[in-house]
Amino acid sequence: MELRELRGRRVAVWGTGREGIAAVEAIAPAGPERLITVQDTANYLATNWTGTLAEAAPLFSGEDALRELADIDVIVRSPGIPDVHPWISAHRAKGGVVTSGTALWMSAHRHLTVGVTGSKGKSTTSSLIHALLTGAGRPNALGGNIGIAALAMPEAPAYVMELSAYQCADLDDSPRVAVVTSLFPEHLDWFGGEAAYFRGKLNIAMHGAEAVVYNGHDTRLTDEFGRRDGLPLIAAGLPDGFHVAPGPDGERWFFRAGEALFPRADLTLLGRHNEGNLCVALAALEALGVDCVAARDDLAAALRGFAGLEHRLQPIADPSGLTFVDDSLSTIPQSTIHAIENFADRPLSVIVGGDDRGVDYTPLRDYLLENKINATLIGIPDSGPMILALVADVPTVTTVQAQDMHDAVRIGRAHTAPGGVVLMSPAAASYGRYDNFAHRSRVFREAIEATRS
Repeated sequence: MELRELRGRRVAVWGTGREGIAAVEAIAPAGPERLITVQDTANYLATNWTGTLAEAAPLFSGEDALRELADIDVIVRSPGIPDVHPWISAHRAKGGVVTSGTALWMSAHRHLTVGVTGSKGKSTTSSLIHALLTGAGRPNALGGNIGIAALAMPEAPAYVMELSAYQCADLDDSPRVAVVTSLFPEHLDWFGGEAAYFRGKLNIAMHGAEAVVYNGHDTRLTDEFGRRDGLPLIAAGLPDGFHVAPGPDGERWFFRAGEALFPRADLTLLGRHNEGNLCVALAALEALGVDCVAARDDLAAALRGFAGLEHRLQPIADPSGLTFVDDSLSTIPQSTIHAIENFADRPLSVIVGGDDRGVDYTPLRDYLLENKINATLIGIPDSGPMILALVADVPTVTTVQAQDMHDAVRIGRAHTAPGGVVLMSPAAASYGRYDNFAHRSRVFREAIEATRS
């Protein structure tokens, strides 16, 4: 669906955060017969809905919102509105349309867009593609789930859009290049089950993508794409494409098939998983027509200047000799596993827990057990106690329950030997106790300061 198709129709924008604001500001000039904003319940994302926003699309909430939706043709929902919400189900049952600001924007910009999704790695990979394209002389704008809402994006010659599973689910136009970094069960409460989550996530590739780039080492992705015929698939990370192998100096290098590109050291990000993210990013560039072999020097220079994402494996030095690490962006157990891998050779405490979304933490337990990881796991509300109970029988792991983040940091100081690491990698979303992952990070840093002796 395109914005112009909303002319003369009765439209409700659901949500008053940045996505809802961008939707109202974009839809109002399209000339809908009626435009309202609805909110089922108040939450931390709610905006003070006054002035021009209220004039363009008056806000209804609670039972008033439900009543108003009865006469609506199209709901434009913000990403937080779940597919299983009864109001969404009722609207669809009567033949109403459900879409999103991202879907409306994509219909007009798909030919200029690289869309990136994944259960982990999508933020880093999107940022890498943006930086590498810029380094190769291809100006582009970065947005979507990162920073700027799709309908508020500035005009640009090209776009790199990070897309959450929520945003992918409503697409009926794929970006020119669809990128999928990984696939793990997540957001099951939003989708109603694992199969629905996978279907929503992979919807990014199902509507006319010219190329579908994915991590060839992810067996679940390989299996899921194998069930979908006719997709223009490009597997990254394998020897016939972009991959990492011993280079001319015996160290690890990035290659395009048999052609050495640049040393692994040019990528300053920690972890083997980030090697995979870069291979996916390079494959996306090639799908856009960038000759990565010819441009290797420019790409290497861009990598050396790439600082990575805030709140992803950011070390924080401390006078005690401990290193605190902010990995607040970690919202699934697989991300926490990769974080632990980087510090498993040092005394280690890991702060875990957050919003409980029905995620299966068995992979984290299995990793700790099979690799005999020596660590203290410190659980914080709400899912911390459940995670600690699951790993309690791992003989090399000590579990300690904390009341909150400040308590967790105090425990980390007490339980971590000199020269060790206190890693805040929650394996859970921040919602409920914190506004977002940045708020959680801020509280972690405040706790580090407050507990210094």
